[in-house]
Amino acid sequence: MTTPNELRLLPWTGSEGKPCYLSTDDRGGYMSRLADNVEAVQLGTAAELLDEASETLDDEDAGPEDVRRLAQELTGALRDVLRVATSRGHLWAVSEPQRP
Repeated sequence: MTTPNELRLLPWTGSEGKPCYLSTDDRGGYMSRLADNVEAVQLGTAAELLDEASETLDDEDAGPEDVRRLAQELTGALRDVLRVATSRGHLWAVSEPQRP
């Protein structure tokens, strides 16, 4: 099994919004693949929202409700992308050989 400093931050939260972690040596296992797939969906959603944001901000007829909804969706997507970046950054750091 992995050591405590090698736990993978999963792309979802548990009860009360607390982070969830995965401890496994099998990066190709079911939970690892599930986390990879969820991360891919989250990153794809963020990319789509970025396009939508550009369109909405360029639309002179977009009202405050449209901008507010967009801001709420972007906030959620940014939270997801930050979690993915944190998780992948940690995985990268622990998989790199330590330099003397």
